[in-house]
Amino acid sequence: MYRIGIDVGGTFTDFTMIDEGTGAVNYHKVPSTPHDPSEAIENGIADLLKDHDIAPAQVSHIGHGTTVATNLIIERKGATLGLITTRGFRDIMEIGRQIRPHLCDYSVGKPPTLVKRLHRVEVGERLDARGQIVEPLDEGAVREAAELFAREGLEAVAICFLHSYRNPVHEQRAKAIVHEILPKAYISISCEVLPEFREYERLSTTALNASVGPRMARYLDRFLERAKHLGVAGQPLTVHSNGGLMSPNAVREFPVRTCLSGPAAGVVGAAAVGRHIGQPNLVTFDVGGTSTDVSLISEGRPLFTSSRQVAGYPVKTPMVDIHVIGAGGGSIAWIDDAGSLKVGPHSAGAVPGPVGYARGGTEPTITDAEIVLQRLNPEVLLKGRMRVNAAAARKVIEDKVAKPLGLSLEDAAEGILRIANANMSRAIRAVSTERGHNLAEFALYAYGGAGPLHAMDVAEECGIPRVVVPREPGTMCARGILLTDISFDFVRSAITAANAASWPGIVELFGQLMSDAAGWLEHERVEPDQRQFVCAIDARYDGQNFEVQVPMESVDAGGLATFEAAFHVAHEREYGYQVASRAIQIINCRVQAVGRVLKAPLAPARGDTTLADAKIGQRKVYAGKAHGWRESAVYDRDLLSAGAVVPGPAVIEEMSSTTVLGPNHEATVDPHGNLIVTLNRGAQA
Repeated sequence: MYRIGIDVGGTFTDFTMIDEGTGAVNYHKVPSTPHDPSEAIENGIADLLKDHDIAPAQVSHIGHGTTVATNLIIERKGATLGLITTRGFRDIMEIGRQIRPHLCDYSVGKPPTLVKRLHRVEVGERLDARGQIVEPLDEGAVREAAELFAREGLEAVAICFLHSYRNPVHEQRAKAIVHEILPKAYISISCEVLPEFREYERLSTTALNASVGPRMARYLDRFLERAKHLGVAGQPLTVHSNGGLMSPNAVREFPVRTCLSGPAAGVVGAAAVGRHIGQPNLVTFDVGGTSTDVSLISEGRPLFTSSRQVAGYPVKTPMVDIHVIGAGGGSIAWIDDAGSLKVGPHSAGAVPGPVGYARGGTEPTITDAEIVLQRLNPEVLLKGRMRVNAAAARKVIEDKVAKPLGLSLEDAAEGILRIANANMSRAIRAVSTERGHNLAEFALYAYGGAGPLHAMDVAEECGIPRVVVPREPGTMCARGILLTDISFDFVRSAITAANAASWPGIVELFGQLMSDAAGWLEHERVEPDQRQFVCAIDARYDGQNFEVQVPMESVDAGGLATFEAAFHVAHEREYGYQVASRAIQIINCRVQAVGRVLKAPLAPARGDTTLADAKIGQRKVYAGKAHGWRESAVYDRDLLSAGAVVPGPAVIEEMSSTTVLGPNHEATVDPHGNLIVTLNRGAQA
C-alpha cells in the first residue's frame, strides 16, 4: 500500500509518496492551478500512479496542505457575511485594539472590515463573566437579523455574544433560529470556533471562519470528487495550522484552522528529521515561489502560538509559530519612485510566473536573477520536464533593472539576490535573536524549491554555522504531511487565581476537555491504543495582560505545586525573570487530542556510487563580487552516496530544488541522504 502527501503552493504543487512495505519514497511536482487547486492535485496523483504503475486501490492514505483559506483572506475573496452580536458591541470589529498596524509608517492602514456595518446586527442578550444569564436572548431580534441577511443574499453568518465562552446557550439558540430562515447559509458561532475570552479576537476569528467556510467547502467537494474519480478510496485528510491532520468534515466546520496548513507540515517534518539526525535545534527556512516561511525548533520541538494575524486580521487558534514574508522565487524586482531597487512582496506566482519559465511573465524576478547568474540550470528544471529561457531572463533584468540603475547585468542580478537575502535574514532574526536565542547553537534547515539556493548566503549573514538540506527539499512540506498525526485542540477559558480553592475546578474543567477530546477521536475513528492527550495551561502573574503557555504532563488533584513551579520556569524562559512570591492567574485550559498514524520512515541513502559517478557536468556560476564567475562542478543529487564530500564551488541538482555551494563551502551526505553543509569559518555574525 502507498501513502501520498500533497502540499499546494502558490507556484507548484508538491507530492511525496511512500511505499508502506519497502519504505521507498518517490517525489513529484506539478505547476499549481490557482483557478482550481484541486486540478493540480488530480494531475499530480494521476502522474504518480501512472509513472509507478500503481492501482488507485493501493493508495491507503492521502494527506494534504492547502493555502486556500489563507489566499481567500489575503485576497479578500471570502463569502458575503452577516454578523449577530450582543447589543452595544456592533462596532468592536472596527474599534479592535486601537493599535496601528505599523507604528511609524502612516501609509499602512487597517485591512477592510470583514462585515459591512449594515450587516452587523445587535440583539438583546447578556451573560455575566461567570456565564449567568443577565438578559434573555431576544429571539425576535435574531429572526429579524436573519431575514435581513436573507434579503441581502448573504452566504454566511457569524454569531458572537459577550461571555459565550462561559455559557454557549444563547449562541446555540441563535444558530438554530438563523438556520431555520437561512438553511443553506454557512453559520459559525464563537463558542464552537474559539471558546476563549477576549471578545475582539474571538469575534475576528469567528468571522474569518464564516467568511472562508463556503468556498473552502466547495474546494473540498471538488477535491473529494477528483479523488473519487481517480478511484482512490477513503477521505483525504488536511493539515491544520497546529501541524496535525483533520478530516474533511472537521475542515468544513473550522476552515480558519488551516491558515498555515502547508507551512506547518514542513516545520513538523523538519522537527522529526532533526531529532532523527541529531540536530534538535533548527531554524526552518522554507522558500517557495511566493513567500519565505521561517520558524524555530528548540530541543526538537517546534514553537507554537495561540495568536497571530493573517493579512492584518487577528486569528486566535493554536498554530505553529511561523514568520512569513513576501519573498520567494517569483518575487518581482522593481524600482521605486526614489530610484531604489526593491524585491517583493508582490509575486509573479504560478501564472504567468518568472520570465525564464516562458509562460508569459514580463517582470524580473528572483528566479530570473538565479538563471542569469547560472546558479539555476539555464536550460532545464524539474529533471528536464521544464524548459528554461535564459536569454529572456537576461533581457528582462538588463532592460528593467541593470540599465535604469546603470549597473552591469551581474551586479543587477546579484543586487536582487542580496536584497532578498537581507529580507530573509531579518525574518530569521525575528524568530530567533529577537527572542533571546543564540543562532550559533542552531542549524539552518533549508527547503522549499528556492531554500537551498539562498541558504548559504543567509546562514553566513545570520551567523549560523551549518546548513541542513533534506532530500528533495522542494517537496519537504508534502513529506512533512507523512510525518504528521491527526490532532485537534480543545480550549476553555477559566480566568481564576491559581490556589488550593480554585484547583479542584481546574481539574474538573480538564476532565470535561479530556472527555470532549476523547469523543472527537472516537468520531475520527482513531483506535484507543493510538490516542494521546497533551495538556497545557495559559497563565500569567496577577496584574499582567498576556499569558505564557505551561505544558503539563497531567492535571490532577495534587498537581498545583507542579503547575506553579512549571509556570515560573516558563515565564523566565519567555520574559527573562520570575517572581516566585507573586500570585498566578490561570486564563485558559487546553487539551490537544492526538491520533497517531503510520509515519513515513527516513530511508537510508544509497552507498553504491562515487563522487565522480554523481558529477553530470560543469558550468560557470557567478559566486558574488568577491569571487566572480567560477567554474563549478554540477552533481546529480540522486547519485550521491552516504559519506560523499562535495567541495565548493559546486551545484547540486535534483528534481525539486538546487543547492549552490560557494568556494568556501563543503557538503557531506549523511546516512539518510541529507546534505550537511559546513560554511566559511569567517562568517560574520
